Amino acid sequence: MNVLTLYIIKEVSKGSLVALLLLLTLFNLFTFSDELKDLGHGNYGLKQILLYLTLTSPRVFFELVPSAALLGSLFIVGSMANNREIVAMRAAGLSISWIIRSIMLAGLLLVIVAVCVGEFIAPASERAAQLLKTTAQNNGIVMRSQYGMWLREGNRFINVRQILDDGSLGDIRIYEIDDQHKLNQVTLAAHGKFLGNKQWQLTQVKRTLMTPQKITADSQAEMQWESAIESDLLKVAVVNSDNLSLYDLYKYIDFLKTNNQKSQSYEMAFWSRLINPLVTFVMLMVSVPFVIGIGRGISAGGRIFMGILIGMSFNILDRIAGHMGLIYDVNPLFVAVLPSLLVFSAALYAVRRVS
Repeated sequence: MNVLTLYIIKEVSKGSLVALLLLLTLFNLFTFSDELKDLGHGNYGLKQILLYLTLTSPRVFFELVPSAALLGSLFIVGSMANNREIVAMRAAGLSISWIIRSIMLAGLLLVIVAVCVGEFIAPASERAAQLLKTTAQNNGIVMRSQYGMWLREGNRFINVRQILDDGSLGDIRIYEIDDQHKLNQVTLAAHGKFLGNKQWQLTQVKRTLMTPQKITADSQAEMQWESAIESDLLKVAVVNSDNLSLYDLYKYIDFLKTNNQKSQSYEMAFWSRLINPLVTFVMLMVSVPFVIGIGRGISAGGRIFMGILIGMSFNILDRIAGHMGLIYDVNPLFVAVLPSLLVFSAALYAVRRVS
């Protein structure tokens, strides 16, 4: 690896990281503004908002890497073109393909960092962020374990083993204690549905009452259960693609298919997550024709505007393709790959025209 290759890798990586930090700061400022609307809701104060932003930053970091790579490459390599550095490199016998290869090596470093953050840090921090926000706003005490989700409401301890996609609950266990902290009632229910206004409908209910003198048990087909716990508090345990790594997504998709449940949205999330690092290379390829031959006289502001325009257009195309794929039941892999493939093909065509 020669000096010029290292120079391009270092400059593009540095420019992309600076762009990434700026984008992350802007995104968090907008998110902070939105979160201020919920300030004072329950125990959700300024401290919780700042902690929430910190915990969601790894996920945002992972999602912003392709856009940052595009902006960084446009700015840095564009400056090289304006300063005639690219012209000097080509005059020295270096081809456009060599320049592209050097830019892609910088992209490889960004992809490695993004994958490490997206797979090993972001899922856990995103779960913690959602749990923090929801429990703070609902004044609830929540604990997740291998035995489901535990919640406390006064003298009642509620264990929920299953939370379905529609928000209903399965395999519910409610333990009630008296003022002397002794267990006096256990309620088991196969299913629970939120009716609104603090009311839940439990079905296939079995209750056990315990007193110092005796223990009694009864069964009911249905039972109304009043609880101040809101359904939003329980939704934090619903499987969310943002909270899962690729391996966890793969296992959950397999679980859904085994149980004959719809898995397309999670398959879409799986393939999109898998394709996302490759989008970084697509964005870097898009930047090449704008900085080599086509746009040598364009200012830094013009390049940033082009980067924002291209990035927004790609995101809109990607979202449209995703929604259309879900509506018309198109193969998730094809839908995830299609936008990147179209943009990459257009970039290759433009590079050939420049060459």
